[in-house]
Amino acid sequence: MSAALSATPPAAVALARHVGSKRTAKRVLPGFRLTLGYTVFYLSLIVLIPLSALFFKTFSLSWEQFVAAVTSPRVLASYRLTFGASLFAAVVNLVFGLLLAWVLVRYKFPGKKIVDALVDLPFALPTAVAGISLTALLAGNGWLGQYLEPMGIKLAFTPAGVVIALIFIGLPFVVRTVQPVLEDAEKELEEAATSLGATRLQIFTKVILPSITPALLTGFAMAFARAIGEYGSVIFIAGNMPMISEITPLIIIGKLEQYDYAGATAVAVVMLVLSFILLLVINALQAWQRRNAGAVA
Repeated sequence: MSAALSATPPAAVALARHVGSKRTAKRVLPGFRLTLGYTVFYLSLIVLIPLSALFFKTFSLSWEQFVAAVTSPRVLASYRLTFGASLFAAVVNLVFGLLLAWVLVRYKFPGKKIVDALVDLPFALPTAVAGISLTALLAGNGWLGQYLEPMGIKLAFTPAGVVIALIFIGLPFVVRTVQPVLEDAEKELEEAATSLGATRLQIFTKVILPSITPALLTGFAMAFARAIGEYGSVIFIAGNMPMISEITPLIIIGKLEQYDYAGATAVAVVMLVLSFILLLVINALQAWQRRNAGAVA
C-alpha cells in the first residue's frame, strides 16, 4: 500500500485529499434538493401564484371584451404617459446618476457623507410623502412654483410633474448600482492610457465606460421598472386629468373601485407583459455587452 502511494504523483494525492475533505465538510445550508424545493415553493408563493391569479381573472373576459378594456382611448393615453415618462426619467437618471456616482467615488469635498446619505432618501421616504413634498414645492403657490408659473413654466399637475416624481424615486437605483463598480475599477488602466497619450474623453469612452456599462444598464432597468409601477409619489403631483396626466396604475385603481376586477386585471396584464418584454431587451443588451467585453479582453 505504501509503495502504491509513493508511486502516485503528488498532485493526484493532493487532489484526493481535497476531494475527501470536501465530502466530509459540513454544509452550512441543507442539501441541494431541499434548498431548491424551498426556493421554488417560496418563489411560487410570492410571485408565480399571484401572477397566475392575475391571468386567470383576465381569462373571464372574452377576446373582444379584453381588447375593448385595454385599448380604450383613456387607457391608451395612460400607457403613453406611463411608459413615456418612465423611459424619459430613466434616461435622465442614467446620465445624472452616473455623474453623481462619479463625484461620490472620485472626489473628496465637505459634506460628502451627507450627500451620499441623501441619495438613499427616496428609498426611506414614503412615496406619498415624496409626492406631497414635490407638489408643495412645484404647485402654483409653492416655494418654486410661485416663481415659475408667472414665466409660463407649469410643472405641477402636468406630465412634467410626473417625470420629476419618477426621476426622484429612480435616481438611487442608478447611483447605488454604478457606485461600487466605479470604486472597484482599476485606476492603473486609466494611468496606462494616459501614459500612452489618450485624452480624457478617450479614457472615459474606451476604458471606463465599457467596464461600467452592465451596471449602468442594470440601474437603468431597475429605475425604469420602478417608475412604471410607481403610484404614491405621482398621484399628488400629476393632477390625474384623464387623457392628460393620468397614469396607468391610477386607471387600475379606478377600475377596482368600480368593482371592474376583470378590466383592472386586463390592464395590469398588459403592463406586466410590456414591462417583461422591455426588461428582456435590456437583459439581452447586457449579455451582448458582456460577450463583447470578453471577446475584446
